[in-house]
Amino acid sequence: MPEMRFVIAWPDGREETCYSPSLVIKDFFEEGATYPIRDFLDRSRKALTIASDRVEAKYGYPCSLAGRQLARIEEAGGLFLSDVEARVRCQSFIF
Repeated sequence: MPEMRFVIAWPDGREETCYSPSLVIKDFFEEGATYPIRDFLDRSRKALTIASDRVEAKYGYPCSLAGRQLARIEEAGGLFLSDVEARVRCQSFIF
């Protein structure tokens, strides 16, 4: 199963490299695109859940790294939920 990383920029300008055990991230994000914070969190939830489910289907257990990555995204993103203008940028994909 090909894993990948994706680099994002939070609304405050901090960059973060995120992990996915599957290329499914490319179905939910586009390099260079920005997403309202709630949309970004929703897309992340869906994509990383699918990625973890794919690992479970292949190996018999969900991907704990995908779960931890999602928890990290939700924790960091939660800081910006009160700002209706907050947007997250998908900087790049790393394969």
